[in-house]
Amino acid sequence: METSTSTSAVNATASFAASAPKRHRAGLRWLTGFGPSGLLGLAVLLFWLLAALLGPWLLSHSTAAMGTSNVFAPISAAHWLGTDYLGRDMLARVIEGARYTVGVALLATLLASGTGTTLALLAAASGRWIDAVLSRGLDTLTAIPSKMFALIMVAGFGSSVPMLVVTAAIIYVPGAYRMARSLAVNINALDYVTVARTRGEGTLYIMLREILPNIVGPMLADLGLRFVYVVLLLASLSFLGLGIQPPAADWGSLVRENIGALAMGGASVIVPALAIASLTIAVNLVIDNLPGRTARERGAR
Repeated sequence: METSTSTSAVNATASFAASAPKRHRAGLRWLTGFGPSGLLGLAVLLFWLLAALLGPWLLSHSTAAMGTSNVFAPISAAHWLGTDYLGRDMLARVIEGARYTVGVALLATLLASGTGTTLALLAAASGRWIDAVLSRGLDTLTAIPSKMFALIMVAGFGSSVPMLVVTAAIIYVPGAYRMARSLAVNINALDYVTVARTRGEGTLYIMLREILPNIVGPMLADLGLRFVYVVLLLASLSFLGLGIQPPAADWGSLVRENIGALAMGGASVIVPALAIASLTIAVNLVIDNLPGRTARERGAR
């Protein structure tokens, strides 16, 4: 008995070791599928994600120092991106701002896309009246301009991080719902979904096992686009003074704080703006070069 158990363990270990190179090669094929521009976008996106996660702890000593350097100091060896209106290092401020710009936008996007996709699956798999109620209700939100809705929410409930996340999520739920519903309704009409209903599968099974796996790819691309929209919305609110509040700062508020010194301290204004541009361009490069997308588009043509 012990010999049989040990033999099984050895076989399982050998099987795992043999499959490791295959997984490694599959991972390399997946990365090379992005192409040069996609890999560039992936590298920039990964850099900002790491900056949002690790930056505030690595540079906390720099951001805490206030007034220790000249106000709007130029780019130098001591301050690679100059200083801001209080003499703080701009590199540290930009890295710290990534936590709010990337973190808040990512939370809001995941909430919006997750909620919209769930409602779309429910609408497609349920009866016609549920689809009609959800669609007309979310159309009402679509009719309200996004920035006007954000201003109303901030004026009514204040500008806190949870409120900004909820506000941005509510604004972009209808768009995610529309995209997911258009995909889910087409799949719901296919034969294998009809067969699943015929054999007695419930609505939840249809949603999670029959429809959802077939819309994951397009919804991931939509998630990236929606992330860009949320970043720009939150940056515009911060530029107006209604987003992240001091002493915290995101990239939009960094531009607003230093805009008065554009002539003499241009780096303190231009660098946060370039950070926003690099993040949005990187996400779009990743979306445009998702592995398999080119082949699918060629097949569709």
